[in-house]
Amino acid sequence: MMRYDNPFDMEPLLPSNEAPLERLHDLASAVITKSARLEGYLRSHTRKSVAGLVRSMNGYYSNLIEGHHTTPAEIEAALRSAREGTRPQKERQQLHLAHLQTQELMEESLTTGRYTPTDIPSQRFLSWIHKEFSRRLPESLLVVKHVKMDREYRVIPGALRDFDVNVGHHLPPTNASVPKFLDRFETYYREHVNTTAKSLIAAAAAHHRLVWIHPFGDGNGRVARLFTQAWMAANGAAGGGLWTLSRGLARKNEEYRERLSAADEKRHGDYDGRGYLSEKALSDFCRFVLETSEDQIDFMTQLLDLGELENRIMAHARFEEEKKGLPAGSAILLRDILLRDEVPRGEVARILNVSPRTATSAISELLRKEYVQSDTPKGTLRLAFPGHASAFIFPNLYPAGGKNDQES
Repeated sequence: MMRYDNPFDMEPLLPSNEAPLERLHDLASAVITKSARLEGYLRSHTRKSVAGLVRSMNGYYSNLIEGHHTTPAEIEAALRSAREGTRPQKERQQLHLAHLQTQELMEESLTTGRYTPTDIPSQRFLSWIHKEFSRRLPESLLVVKHVKMDREYRVIPGALRDFDVNVGHHLPPTNASVPKFLDRFETYYREHVNTTAKSLIAAAAAHHRLVWIHPFGDGNGRVARLFTQAWMAANGAAGGGLWTLSRGLARKNEEYRERLSAADEKRHGDYDGRGYLSEKALSDFCRFVLETSEDQIDFMTQLLDLGELENRIMAHARFEEEKKGLPAGSAILLRDILLRDEVPRGEVARILNVSPRTATSAISELLRKEYVQSDTPKGTLRLAFPGHASAFIFPNLYPAGGKNDQES
């Protein structure tokens, strides 16, 4: 079985068959419409807090896809920079933190203009993502073992692989030809990064083709998912950060890998497109990604329904009040902040009908336990969502009991 060395061997780069393409267009349009509606569910400060929780969830599920299961407790420890436990546990925590920090930097780079939407398919952007992720990992996670050749290779953050690899039954392009494949990848896809439905189909197709090229020695799956996240944000389909594709891919991990593998295959006869690879399999992969995206947006839309979210916050806070875990009146205050997006500290005494001194004490306790946040010692109060409360306030956001459950 020969390795690929001609960039046109990865054609087609986008499905073209009219019937499946119409179905893909309808799905992509639904994803864009529902995502925009979801973004409007919460006001700006609360949306930003929830987006932070979803970003952490994105890292959790992206690592789960790669076979690295991190418990919610380990995630909280990682966020506190208090890595603990066995070496494998510490490594999993570092993987999670590296993904989280890289996504934050990626989002910032696109917001500030360091990278533009048309930069997203470029080797420069992809290598930057890989570098930011990999440089945060311990040396033990930067070694790749090539079983068939009985050799080990060190992965250099941001550098393209300088060795050949096997990925299941797929033989990615020769290491010497990877730059040519990435040039073709960028030249074709950069024109498709826009706010249209077709752009979203292209994002799904590009996700597969990037994994197919396998440009780095390791970390290609994570880079591809962060790349797709960036593209969806540029497309306007990221819902303000309130949903993540990785959760859906992790929950359908077996099908995700099967679809990736199927799209690696060569064309099946004259009715399977005009490229070297199967157009039908690429179209099926795109449909899978778009359907998974719509499913996850629907899930978060139901979860973030304002009335239901208010009820869960109130119920959780009252439970904590009863066992003296939160100060009296916390439920009322948290509901007020949810509905108003932020509350001046000076109004807390009136809201709780207590003295200013008691209000100050309640604020301090809620800040310490990370139920609220503030930019300055006298600044307005905004909602925060501590990790230990997320299972109650956002049920099924993470798998129940730390395992991968089967609900949407």
